[in-house]
Amino acid sequence: MEIQPDFNRFLAAVDHRETDRVPLGEILIDYSIQSRFLGREVAADDLASQVQFWSRAGYDYLPVTVSMMSPGKVTEESKITRVLKEMVLRERPDVTDPKAWNLEFTSFIHERPDLEKFPWDAAADMDFSSLQTVGDLLPEGMKTIAVSGKIFTLTWMLMGFNNFALKLVLEEPLVAEIFERVAAIQLKALERIFEMDYVAGVWAVDDLAFGTGPMISPAALRKHVFPWYKKVADRCHDNNRIFLMHSDGDVSTLMEDLIALGVDVIQPIDPSCMDIAKVKHQYGDRMCMVGNVSNELLRSGSTQDIDARVKELLRDVGPGGGYCLGSGNSVPNWARFENYMAMRDTCLKHGAYPITI
Repeated sequence: MEIQPDFNRFLAAVDHRETDRVPLGEILIDYSIQSRFLGREVAADDLASQVQFWSRAGYDYLPVTVSMMSPGKVTEESKITRVLKEMVLRERPDVTDPKAWNLEFTSFIHERPDLEKFPWDAAADMDFSSLQTVGDLLPEGMKTIAVSGKIFTLTWMLMGFNNFALKLVLEEPLVAEIFERVAAIQLKALERIFEMDYVAGVWAVDDLAFGTGPMISPAALRKHVFPWYKKVADRCHDNNRIFLMHSDGDVSTLMEDLIALGVDVIQPIDPSCMDIAKVKHQYGDRMCMVGNVSNELLRSGSTQDIDARVKELLRDVGPGGGYCLGSGNSVPNWARFENYMAMRDTCLKHGAYPITI
């Protein structure tokens, strides 16, 4: 099968229209999977190979991170990690343990003086080089999507979740100011992103929920988080871009809020706690959905299991458009390559409209 990227295919899904086939959609595919697919090593700085993978594998866009924190686990390459490392070593040059500047292990803003001394200017010095470089590498019909966000996640990680939760009750103005500082950096980045006509959208990656519901009260999210994402969505739409959001967990109680603030695409409709067929039935005329082949299935299932699940999703969620097939989170290095290929191949083979499975 000859694969040609065509971002209009993805846009058709966003607009709840059927086109030639159900699009494929992911926000992150580990480089080890990309390497196996291409038969050569693919690295973080090898943009040409990344473009080749995403286009040859059947995707209509390339996700490129422009954010203080990359999707997935906190890495040494993340902007915020580099900023925190410099700050820690400036104050304690004898420290050698990477946990000292890793947000998964250490928090940094506990009281107002910590906020005042935090290197916000350094954090705001975003790197757009990958996004700028990739424009000359995209094949005809392909676009890129800028991966941003983490307004909620980065705020609580900077504070430590327990401290964040306490301060949200006892010292709410402090939390609100940290939200504002983090959001302002993301909003400022949009000005540069929108200068590049091959960037078709912004994908906010920000886990808002656990498996049982929102991580904080919906009222707190409405007060402190959603107004900022409303600004992001409005700026995207004013500049003829789409706004996409990723959140793990059960976001059922937040769906109306996400629709109201202007989310065009939601991913992945977490298969561990949500039924995407029911969500499509209830909200499918107002929001496009991407997902939701379980990552556990990608890790431990058989290719026959994957084939059956993909066919089920195509049959139950694909008709009418408004759906792109993908994983239940991302495609990590521990996913079986054969299962990733089965997910991709089954969609390409059986996802042609009209769905006849």
